[in-house]
Amino acid sequence: MKPIRSALISVYNKDGLEPLVRTLAGFGTTLYSTGGTQQFIESLGLSVVPVESLTGYPSILDGRVKTLHPKIFGGILAKRDEAHLGELQRYEIPEIDLVVVDLYPFEDTLAQTDDEAAIIEKIDIGGISLIRAAAKNFRDVAIVADRSGYAPLLEVLRAKNGCTELSDRQFFARRAFAVSSHYDTAIYRWFDRSGGGGAFKQSVLDSRPLRYGENPHQSGIYYGRLEDLFDIHEGKELSYNNLVDIDAAVILMREFLASEPTFAILKHTNACGVATRPTLRAAWDAALAADPVSAFGGVFVCNREVDLETAEAINQLFYEVLVAPGFSPEAKVLLAAKKNRILLRIKHWETQPRVFKSILNGVIEHDADLRTETEADLNAVTLAKPGAAARRDLLFALKCAKHLKSNAIALVKNEQLLGMGCGQTSRVDALQQAIHKARQFGFDLSGAVMASEAFFPFPDCVEIAHAAGIAAVAQPGGSIKDADSIAFCDAHGLAMVLTGVRHFKH
Repeated sequence: MKPIRSALISVYNKDGLEPLVRTLAGFGTTLYSTGGTQQFIESLGLSVVPVESLTGYPSILDGRVKTLHPKIFGGILAKRDEAHLGELQRYEIPEIDLVVVDLYPFEDTLAQTDDEAAIIEKIDIGGISLIRAAAKNFRDVAIVADRSGYAPLLEVLRAKNGCTELSDRQFFARRAFAVSSHYDTAIYRWFDRSGGGGAFKQSVLDSRPLRYGENPHQSGIYYGRLEDLFDIHEGKELSYNNLVDIDAAVILMREFLASEPTFAILKHTNACGVATRPTLRAAWDAALAADPVSAFGGVFVCNREVDLETAEAINQLFYEVLVAPGFSPEAKVLLAAKKNRILLRIKHWETQPRVFKSILNGVIEHDADLRTETEADLNAVTLAKPGAAARRDLLFALKCAKHLKSNAIALVKNEQLLGMGCGQTSRVDALQQAIHKARQFGFDLSGAVMASEAFFPFPDCVEIAHAAGIAAVAQPGGSIKDADSIAFCDAHGLAMVLTGVRHFKH
């Protein structure tokens, strides 16, 4: 454990800084600062040491040089060993245990002006140098490189009585290099704006640090250009989990672009409500009815512009993200009033043709699952044949099941997901979960259809489905016991189609 006895704080944006400064002062930390940050700290009634009192130089060259001095960087970069500490003492350089800094708003400036001189002045030199120096010396120094690091640092300080551990400093250093990498990439892209490179190069170079990864103790980075796919109208910063859920929502809704108004509600990448109706409001109501409990805090997506009537209904429920091709002016005003809810206008529905996943000590890659069953894929293998309405619902159910985690079952009636089972270790468990969900919310399964993303190894699933009132079943087929499932269906009047297409999703 290392106590933070001294901290250099120099930030462009002071939002959210006060709690951190007061906490550090409360632990007796000596605060060093510059310019506007120094004035901000003094305005809080706290003691602060001006950087120029260490360096012997004021801010010069219109602020281009403030902290670039051995008495600053020596205190940050010194190893806490006898040799380096001896040099610090010889040259009267104080140790600096924490650096809190942010960077000039280069990307914001790009969005606001084409003035080259103004853009160049927002290329940070001192800040980026402080970040690299502190992150390099993470064994002895902690670094917070942007506002998103304030809360994690406060948590550490309060839990550890003003100290940090090596694992904490490594965590902050990793985040700091993510910030510097993103910043330098933005500058590179501006200088290279007339050069080539292609979309893949850009997606690798474009990165942004996330608040954290899947959980708060995990760091995260997004590589890509969200602005090419979405207009982000309102809401808080997108998180790792938001991005994963949005990806699942977009891929699912892509299946319904040619359909009438369709709404889907997702939770942890799985659809808990999907419905197609003549109007978007009716589609919303039907999707929500499938599981109004799981819908809370979910990600919503639809294939039509959101009108005011639909927005008024959506606005009654808390959600994380709403994705739509557009929002009427009145709907946008209403939905944007709640600032923590994210509104995304999707510009196009194209998806990546290849999927990558890190695994073991490498990466696996495969084709994205872009296969969607059509009428031609519904091969009826039972004496009872599904009618037009049942075939429509079977295709709807197959789309839903395709995008649920395996093992997966989708129960559908009148183009409405009534119940789903997903992520189960047996297909029977998935089916029983789906039936329970449907009954929990008052649905009658008589005449409904069932789709499975993979084959039935035994006839138990069709037996359970028949007992629940299911009238027609879709599955890929391919089990050595397909004949047993077909025989049961024939004996009990169920219709079953085999598609020949499996949709495992792990």
